Amino acid sequence: MIEKIPFGRTGHNSTRTLFGAAALSRVSQAEADQTFEVLLEYGVNHIDTAASYGEAELRIGPWKAREEIYRSLERLQVDSVDLIQLHNLVDPQEWEEAMGENGALQAAIEARAEGVVRFIGVTGHGTTIAAMHKKSLEHFDFDSVLLPYNYWMMQNPQYTADFEELVALCQKRNVAVQTIKSIARGPWGDKAQNRATWYEPFEEQEDIDRAVHWAMNRPNFFLNTAGDIHLLPLVLDASSRFEPARQLEVDEEVAELDAEPLFV
Repeated sequence: MIEKIPFGRTGHNSTRTLFGAAALSRVSQAEADQTFEVLLEYGVNHIDTAASYGEAELRIGPWKAREEIYRSLERLQVDSVDLIQLHNLVDPQEWEEAMGENGALQAAIEARAEGVVRFIGVTGHGTTIAAMHKKSLEHFDFDSVLLPYNYWMMQNPQYTADFEELVALCQKRNVAVQTIKSIARGPWGDKAQNRATWYEPFEEQEDIDRAVHWAMNRPNFFLNTAGDIHLLPLVLDASSRFEPARQLEVDEEVAELDAEPLFV
């Protein structure tokens, strides 16, 4: 089973590995049901989904009615969600609009007041998102953040500096830190895209082990699974076998992999 720890200050004891439901965007209900069985096998109790993830919410809906674990409004056939996150606030202009009067944040705050949502977070991609998340936390007391974290991303000195400042602020406020792109090998480039992910992922269990264990070696971080249901069992298996190690050891192991930064 995968370790469970407090998800920031929300009161939810979450598995350290979260299921990224973008993997369900183009699958049948039968394939989704099989995926949920895998999640149950590993005890995963945290799903990250969005209306923009194709058919993901429709696929989750029937399973939610049976298990009474996850919530997400109309498409999930429920009345409320635990956590709503403002998605990919990277562009400064979009950030201003989202945070401004009558913006997305205001709508989320009103939904929370009405009991439609319980907690509010913010997500994003790219090399500037750590700094933008810090700006977001200085503007509003968000409950969670989500951003890229892997060995190759952290070779960028500016991103690392921004990332560590953000994490320090999150720790001070008990804000949950969710990480993405742990098994990203790099852009597809000219390679044939044989996976549902928009980037090339690691595919071998040994490689995934190294990448996942490197990300999980950071205490209290949460890891979102990749957007391909066929990679899910490999990521969950790696997560279930994670044991803390010296940082030098995991650095040396993951540095041997053939990969490059996804965001530059």
